[in-house]
Amino acid sequence: MLSDAGHNFADALALVLSWYGLWIAQRPSSAKRTFGYHRVGILVALVNAVSLVVIALIIFWEAASRLRHPESVQSTPMIVVALIAILLNTVISLWLRSAAKKDLNIRSAYMHMLGDAISAAGVVVAGLVVAFTGASIADPVVSVLIGILILWSSWGILKESVNVLLEGVPEGVEMETVERAIGAVVGVLAVHDLHVWAVGSGMVCCSCHISVEEQSVTSGENVLRAVAERLEHDFGISHSTIQVEVEGCDPNDMYCIMKVARGAGAKSHVH
Repeated sequence: MLSDAGHNFADALALVLSWYGLWIAQRPSSAKRTFGYHRVGILVALVNAVSLVVIALIIFWEAASRLRHPESVQSTPMIVVALIAILLNTVISLWLRSAAKKDLNIRSAYMHMLGDAISAAGVVVAGLVVAFTGASIADPVVSVLIGILILWSSWGILKESVNVLLEGVPEGVEMETVERAIGAVVGVLAVHDLHVWAVGSGMVCCSCHISVEEQSVTSGENVLRAVAERLEHDFGISHSTIQVEVEGCDPNDMYCIMKVARGAGAKSHVH
């Protein structure tokens, strides 16, 4: 019950933080925050994930103590409180489910609720075991299982939020695929200095340089617009910064250097 109570407290805090992240993300951009406040939601998701890890470690510590020094357990309060928790957390989880698919912040709260519903079910099982067998060891054993569940549910949120804060490539986006899609646009001769990152949930950005033939400004603008439309249609990239030029790859472009080195390695391997 103590482990489940700690998880419930974290759930309440997670909901408050997620609400704050959603509220502040609606604030308009400013001269100092040109991308707005979308990344606050990512910070909230990170805090929620870290809090889950801390709670899991506390549960493991308490469970180890109970295994060394078993204590009597009141099974009836365990079962009653856990059944109420299952009902409440299931309702909240269903309410958050659809929005959780698109927003990392909401998904962190959703995982809190879903994990608590499952852990509450574990508490019911532990309570029934204690009630019918008197084996109080079921309490710390289930607590360990709850801790493992919490760690598992927090890992994906922790990984994705850190990736966003490090401006890594979003999950499901392959740089080679993006490069090929841009290169397939009529008029594009080459692509370099390509970067893809996420500012927040549902806000993926891209910047790149594209090489084109000598042509009028209007023609170059048409190519640029076609590239932007391809990025948004194929990859959901809503904010793109594209520089049109007639030169090749800049020698200081790290992405180009990486590709050249990879190509040279492949050739040497063939020889």
